[in-house]
Amino acid sequence: MGFYEQRLLPRLVDRALRTPGMDGWRKETTAGLAGRVVEIGFGSGLNLEHYPAEVETVLAVEPSALGRRLAERRVARAGVAVEYVGLAGESIPLEDSSCDAALATFTLCTVEDPAGVLKEIRRVLKPGGRFHFLEHGLAPDPSVVTWQRRLEPLQRRLAGGCRLTRDPLSLLEAAGMVVEESEQRYAAGPKAWTWFTRGVARAG
Repeated sequence: MGFYEQRLLPRLVDRALRTPGMDGWRKETTAGLAGRVVEIGFGSGLNLEHYPAEVETVLAVEPSALGRRLAERRVARAGVAVEYVGLAGESIPLEDSSCDAALATFTLCTVEDPAGVLKEIRRVLKPGGRFHFLEHGLAPDPSVVTWQRRLEPLQRRLAGGCRLTRDPLSLLEAAGMVVEESEQRYAAGPKAWTWFTRGVARAG
């Protein structure tokens, strides 16, 4: 990765994703988490303040060294233990069936191999474990989709590979996961970026 991806992009992502309007989404997404939780795409730790008290340990998977540094203050004041366990969601160095739950927020849009990430999540979850997710993606309105497709090449270059046209529910279905709860609607901001999908899934 170059200077932009290593030194600037994590700061831009941290700023873009810590707007006041995001707090409600994060609180809803983390509700119900408990025990040992593996978080894919931990980033700068923006979910930490929203974890329920029932969460004992967060096992953080994050490739960016700067992202981990930006998270230091949040980790220090968090009411939950945080342990960094890996760099890539496609290869999580945890034993099978070792996590009570998993979390990813705005991650499936960016990873190179979302199917591989979901396969790993299924592997490390205990039987009955749930995957909580919050993603942006393919909008339901044709006019918005037209703009998403036009903007996606630039988006991928400027946002670390982030796609605007991935459909998280389709990815989960293809990975053999059953969505038990989901909500889809536009958040505040330009529609090409703000068709959000929040939910909970389990291995099928």
